[in-house]
Amino acid sequence: MAPPGLAALRKHQAACSACHVCVDAGIIPEANPTFSGQWGAPFFLVGQAPGPAERESRRPFSGRAGKELDRWMLRAGFASAEEFRRVTYIAALMRCFPGRNRAGTGDLRPPPAAVANCAHWLDAELEMLAPRVLILVGQMAIVRFLGPGTLEERVGRTFGKEPVMVPLPHPSGQSRWLNDSANREHLGRALAQLSRQRAKALG
Repeated sequence: MAPPGLAALRKHQAACSACHVCVDAGIIPEANPTFSGQWGAPFFLVGQAPGPAERESRRPFSGRAGKELDRWMLRAGFASAEEFRRVTYIAALMRCFPGRNRAGTGDLRPPPAAVANCAHWLDAELEMLAPRVLILVGQMAIVRFLGPGTLEERVGRTFGKEPVMVPLPHPSGQSRWLNDSANREHLGRALAQLSRQRAKALG
């Protein structure tokens, strides 16, 4: 027998996939809501927004940043990238690709209006799934849950209990934060914290 919340989650996912509110409002030219995950996932990763690779694949973290994220998850003790993705619901503050900046050197920052439009999708998923561990990737996601503060103050520590929140920097090559050896140590501590949470959740 299917879990009682599974049908509700599938209905929610179908509605999210069909959303075009930001297109109708003129915020973005094209709707391509991107997320992945299954009922019962003990981990929930919150990112910033899909990039151009995700726009094409409709699979979160499927570009270069995703490959780096997968390497981090191996360091955190997951048996493989596939295991990590199997036990993790992956979504973002903005579900659609916000577009490239005018210089073509990176992606646009998600507009506040788009993040606001998407907030109810994230809130509903967290309520339905009640994950044990919330992985916050990048400053925007960290601030959304923990309020203002620096990466140096957050990465390497955990916050809360139900769920436990584990902040991480963004794995994008555009980020220069990890060029500093002290910050790489912060990341190492964060992945060690995540490893402990994996052991608790998966045994």
